[in-house]
Amino acid sequence: MNGPLPGPRRGSLARNIVVLTTVVAALAVALTGLIAWQTAARGAEQRERDQLTRQATVLSRLPALSEALFTGAQVLAGPNGVQLAVITPDGKVSGSATPAVDRASKAALLAGDPVSTTGILGGREVLLVGRPGVRGGAVVLTEPYAVVTENTNQIRRNVIVPLVAGMLGAALAGALLARRIARPLVTAAQIAHRLADGERGVPAPVDGPRETADIGRALNVLDEALAHSENRQREFLLSVSHDLRTPLTALQGYAEALADGLIEPERLSEVGGILADETRRLDRFLGDLLDLARLEADDFRLDMAASDLGAVVAEAAAFWTGPCARHGVELRVERPGGSGELEGTGEPEGAEGAGRAAPPVVVETDPFRVRQLIDGLVQNALRVTPEGAPLVLAVRPTAGGGAELQVRDGGPGLTDDDVRIAFDHGALHERYRDTRPVGSGLGLAIAHRLTGRLGGVIRVEGHGPEGGASFTVTLPSAPDAA
Repeated sequence: MNGPLPGPRRGSLARNIVVLTTVVAALAVALTGLIAWQTAARGAEQRERDQLTRQATVLSRLPALSEALFTGAQVLAGPNGVQLAVITPDGKVSGSATPAVDRASKAALLAGDPVSTTGILGGREVLLVGRPGVRGGAVVLTEPYAVVTENTNQIRRNVIVPLVAGMLGAALAGALLARRIARPLVTAAQIAHRLADGERGVPAPVDGPRETADIGRALNVLDEALAHSENRQREFLLSVSHDLRTPLTALQGYAEALADGLIEPERLSEVGGILADETRRLDRFLGDLLDLARLEADDFRLDMAASDLGAVVAEAAAFWTGPCARHGVELRVERPGGSGELEGTGEPEGAEGAGRAAPPVVVETDPFRVRQLIDGLVQNALRVTPEGAPLVLAVRPTAGGGAELQVRDGGPGLTDDDVRIAFDHGALHERYRDTRPVGSGLGLAIAHRLTGRLGGVIRVEGHGPEGGASFTVTLPSAPDAA
């Protein structure tokens, strides 16, 4: 069997950081070297010109410029090969550097302007610097350009070593940085793998840089959330198995008794009713499980349309009139009256209050799902409402164009701790299964999830106006307003 194709190989973060810092350092070194390479020649040439200028300035300040300067020029030249030429005030040029002095330079010097240029002496390029004398004439000094080239090469050789050392230092710094950054990330990845393998209670370090500390804190929160979720799931599965086992045990016991002929003929009708009740109970429980699974699915379908929630509430009230009457519970409907106040009736819409006109409460929603939501809340409320107590079904518009649905009962109500866990799977069911009538334990979880699918919000108060719990569903005017 063909397995999944392997994904592209990815290098480690540490190696990538080292490579990146080395590449950046190499680019910086290359750029710095290129700039140094170009400026070395200009710097070496400028340094030699400055030196020649200082020497020419000293010579030009002598009282008389003549051939007598030649002896001093030989000493001045030294190992650099500096040559000298003297221009007399009448324009005569003498000295070993005479061939390098062109007409333009001579004219500028006789006019009193300094000269700094290049020339040709003995077939070689030379630097040429001239300074006018204090009493006329001028002094010209030349130096072979090869001296500039040699100095340039020396500067360049001196630059190479620190550039290479800088690149190696950057690579070393990158390696240390990569180790510092990658170590907590590797630790976090190992902890994440352990959590994925089902291990819990794995503490993640929260030291180091802020970002890695945030990762550690997030892993610790995830660890706690997974442990809490799995504990709740385990409790839920235990509760589900208990609720499934009870009707199945009854069904199995009576089925075996029927198969063995242990049921008297006159009790067959009674046993059949018991089996039918237990079967319906099991069917309701499995239906709740299926509804909850559908609500958790991404492809849950909603048929959104402009809907009058007043009409939806009236239909629900008409349906629940019979069950409420059989339990001795007073069902009341509250809808916005013509004056904008809520009106209450002792009977649902469709009885005596049917002739009263009430303004519609229109929002864009799925009326079928809203009815499903109302039925679930009413069924939950009716289960705990004692005989003679009220059960109120209310609808009203909200200021933002949406609507509120309320189901209030006259039952025992809920504590603050009950309110906190009211919409968790089976939480109230597990808490009150031995003291109050309970259903499958999934009704409120379904209501909470269904409200979210409709873009609304559901909240619960432990004690409403009638003394019992009050559930309020707020729906937006349209899905985009959620």
